[in-house]
Amino acid sequence: MSLEQKGFTKTNPSIALLRRHEPILRFTKGERFFPMDVARYVLHCSLWAQRPDRKPIRLVPYGKLSLDTLGKPHPDEFGTVHYLKLVDPLSPANLAAYTMQSNIEERSGFKAGRARLARVGYLSRMVDALFSLSLLARGRVPGDTAAAAELVYRKQLHEHKRFTYHGRVVEQEGWTVLQYWYFYLFNNWRSGFSGANDHEADWEMVSLYLARDEAGELRPEWVAYASHDYHGDDLRRHWSDPELVRDGAHPVVFVGAGSHASYFGAGEYLAELELAFLRPLIRVTDQLQRLWYDRLRQYRFDSPDEADEHQRLFRIPFVDYARGDGRTIGPGQEHIWFEPRLIDEGTPWVAKYRGLWGLYTRDPFAGEDAPAGPMYNRDGTVRRSWYDPVGWAGLDKVPPPVVKRRLISERLGEIDGEQAARRSEIEEKTQRLRELGVEAMAMRQQPHLNRLYDEHERKLAALSEEINQLRSTVSQESALRAALARYEQQLRDGGPFDYRSHIRHVHEPTAAATLRITRVAELWAALSSGLMLILLVLLLLFAPAHLVIGSIALILLFFTIEATFRGQIIRFVTRLTVLLAVVASLVLLRTFFWQIVVALLLLIGLYIIADNVRELLVTE
Repeated sequence: MSLEQKGFTKTNPSIALLRRHEPILRFTKGERFFPMDVARYVLHCSLWAQRPDRKPIRLVPYGKLSLDTLGKPHPDEFGTVHYLKLVDPLSPANLAAYTMQSNIEERSGFKAGRARLARVGYLSRMVDALFSLSLLARGRVPGDTAAAAELVYRKQLHEHKRFTYHGRVVEQEGWTVLQYWYFYLFNNWRSGFSGANDHEADWEMVSLYLARDEAGELRPEWVAYASHDYHGDDLRRHWSDPELVRDGAHPVVFVGAGSHASYFGAGEYLAELELAFLRPLIRVTDQLQRLWYDRLRQYRFDSPDEADEHQRLFRIPFVDYARGDGRTIGPGQEHIWFEPRLIDEGTPWVAKYRGLWGLYTRDPFAGEDAPAGPMYNRDGTVRRSWYDPVGWAGLDKVPPPVVKRRLISERLGEIDGEQAARRSEIEEKTQRLRELGVEAMAMRQQPHLNRLYDEHERKLAALSEEINQLRSTVSQESALRAALARYEQQLRDGGPFDYRSHIRHVHEPTAAATLRITRVAELWAALSSGLMLILLVLLLLFAPAHLVIGSIALILLFFTIEATFRGQIIRFVTRLTVLLAVVASLVLLRTFFWQIVVALLLLIGLYIIADNVRELLVTE
């Protein structure tokens, strides 16, 4: 069906452009919330204000709120947080009915993968246990709120089964950026899929970066998927990158179950939450790792998953299921996109409402608080993805292809001009250097010219260094020019190119070998953290005199079992051996410090004597 048949004409080029490349979203079986028109969501909300040290107050009641209302200014005192509230928790009877119905649906719906905790190390599981306990103390979305939100969404979907996105088209630095903003009524990652958080409302975004070719036609060059808190180069893939799944002119997005994060491939991804107060420990761990590898010269990991393992010690692991085996929405699919809603800085509710789009729980980690809209962060500042969509994906340093070729040509001309000027300067200064050298040689046998000779020596040294720097610059720029010329030829020939050289950390699905975890290993991962705590408490109660030795023995036992289950027993024994050797060395150094110092001084003295005698014998 053509754009004109769908109701989009040449008078609305932004809609036509968005439609031409609108992504295909593949969800995981068991997903319960899908992109919707935010206007319908707002109709079921009330607007609230949380002022500092006071109870929240309702500004607009349920049923009276609309996007027009949100588009009006909401002045208030410093520290006030405006937020929407969708639902109240369910009554016990409704919750029981919902739970029964959900259990029936889950039998043929989502099936969790192997235990997430068995995929990471012991320390990560301990941090995860502390994080789970913190939910009891910090602000969080009530458990039955997810159920109430799903009932609201089911009703809306039954009345209007339309899947909609909010589109934005923006020109920046030669790029035409297509932003596809997806609004979900609820994020049930924690309650539905054992993830990190739940929160009302969820905004996600996919960006396409188009550039004009030699004929002036817009063509896609890059794609960037928003995924949790990732940003920069790691977010984007080139249109020709084999990792990017495409269906014609439409990129395919694999959506995380409950979290709605976007991924380039189907699979189960290990998402890691980093807490701000743990960052000092992470920095210390990184420094210890550098000492281990660089100073002690220990072997490095072969597997990428294992190579990043040390970075996970104080990060909380969660599995994001982006299997792509559920509902699919997009062109040519069972479900297609309804008319997109255009947004920009002139859209009142986008620009003027800086509050949260769902419940404000006052979570100190902010994970359970609803997000702000497409334009703003939770603190009311403008998102970088909004004011600088090119820089957000790390493309501020990458010009469009046509501009790239022009820049290379201009730079080659600049280098040629600079090289000619420097060579001329080198020739002039070399001539002057020779003149000074001749004058200096002439003065060497003239004692009365010693001051003038010293001045010439200083000039010779300075001028020689200047010429050396000029020749070094010419050499470096010659190498740069050769590289630019090769790249220019490569662009003319159409490749080959390395489309992945910009990626520093590839976020890949968990390897199949890692997923093949035995039931015993899963059981150990589930029990080990709590079991360690219980055994330490029993040790403290019944054998306090042996607390230190007993604790060390327990830790060694647990880490040995852990290494055995993870197939890392050789590495564990190697590390333990090195650690014990270091400890033993420190003990010996402390016990026999002065004896060691005397022995070292004697050895140094003997070495000096032997070296001097050997030199004397060689001279004779």
